[in-house]
Amino acid sequence: MSAPPTPLDLAYALLREGRPADAEQLMVRELQAVERRHGRGSPEWASAQCDLGNLLFGCDRPDRAIECFRSACEGPAPDDPDAYKERLTYRLNLGTALLMTGRLDEADAELRRNLEERLAFYGRPHPGYAFGLEPLADVLLRRGAVHEAREAIEEAIGNFWRNGHERVATALALRAEIVTAEGGHDPLFPGLDQLPDEVVEDLATTVLNRTGAARPDDAAKAVLTGLTTVLEVRLGPDHQATLNALSHLANLGRHLGDGPGRVTAIHKVLSSYDRQGRAEDALMAALGLAMAQSDAGDPAGALRTYAQARTRADALGRPELSSQVLRNWGLALAEADRPAEAEERLREAVAAAELGHDYEMLGRARIALGLFLQHGERFAEAGQVVEAGLATLDVAHPDAIVGRSHLTAITEGRSCGCGDIQGTIADAFRDFVVGRLPQGLLDGLDVTAKDGEFAVSVRLRREPTDDEIAHMNRVIESANAEFRKRLAAAG
Repeated sequence: MSAPPTPLDLAYALLREGRPADAEQLMVRELQAVERRHGRGSPEWASAQCDLGNLLFGCDRPDRAIECFRSACEGPAPDDPDAYKERLTYRLNLGTALLMTGRLDEADAELRRNLEERLAFYGRPHPGYAFGLEPLADVLLRRGAVHEAREAIEEAIGNFWRNGHERVATALALRAEIVTAEGGHDPLFPGLDQLPDEVVEDLATTVLNRTGAARPDDAAKAVLTGLTTVLEVRLGPDHQATLNALSHLANLGRHLGDGPGRVTAIHKVLSSYDRQGRAEDALMAALGLAMAQSDAGDPAGALRTYAQARTRADALGRPELSSQVLRNWGLALAEADRPAEAEERLREAVAAAELGHDYEMLGRARIALGLFLQHGERFAEAGQVVEAGLATLDVAHPDAIVGRSHLTAITEGRSCGCGDIQGTIADAFRDFVVGRLPQGLLDGLDVTAKDGEFAVSVRLRREPTDDEIAHMNRVIESANAEFRKRLAAAG
């Protein structure tokens, strides 16, 4: 019989469901329970602090995560070797979190301290020492000390390699960035033929996590291009790691304006899915190809690809997929100034979605049709269609935000103008917070969005307890992290 899930397991399950505030609250309660049982500063309490910090970091709450990691490192060093080993991990997490948030001076200090502690505890030949070298090399790279970074990462790789440690994968990924920054001609990914497939896959995953659209620059492109080249040889053109790398390269091409490179990468992915008979994946790749062709200035090619995608979707027999293709095709036709065909496709998209049970796709299709009708100055029908679309979408869904922000322009009889998108996101922020607070606590909650941040003003109906205040602050912080992304995406 398998063991019951731990609070941390349950918290990550909530996070996967898109419920970060609930996940955080669960782990805060667990931390409080551990403190009551074992006391503040105990090894159990430090472990719970670290668990909460890891969760918060995954929720894009790095500042709060850093507080947790720092708390886990408080107090005198434990005498118990196992507890001291855990302390080394907590300090490594602290240094890494500081690194990831750009606090390089603090990260450098914490990681150097951690490396000294690891040297004394493990000794230089042990992989536990190399675990501290790797993030320090990352800090050095980001601070421009490329030569020192190269020395540190080569020592870490040699250590992992001699010990047969799988962590060599992440170190090789970082080394590729350092070699690229040096501007030399050394191979980016040497020795992959000597590594097991699973380690090569881990290497690829690490590179994708470190580069791609999140860091759209020429250095990231060089690393990703080198990765796809070696993966095609080492694992083959149809291996999922190769396809993931090509997809990331295509996304990076979109951010860098490399239309031809993006189209080429997606063509490779599409061809592979067709070879493997992965029809639904091929359909998604075809939609990506059509968008890439359109962005690259080939609208005729994009429209041909959409027509082929419809055939693919019809063969799958799933209404929601047909609706997605028809919606995107209709929008492309509208952009190509072919309004009659665009309206036909968009109405077909709504009709297809109505045959299925995907209410999100139905809402998106209705919003797209409603905005098309608005631009054609058919305001009465546009308003009805947009409102129908909003009824099936979550209030914080990006298409719902766009649709709601257009309603003002529609009711005012304006064919363009999307209204106050930032205000609409602020309304969604308010609903997010209010729905997670005890009933009867708030008299009002005012939210405004400005310069990528939210200003929140709370009016209370009664005196809150200390726990309610702490819970309210956590919910507002969680909402800030979640909706900053949406505000940035809305431009």
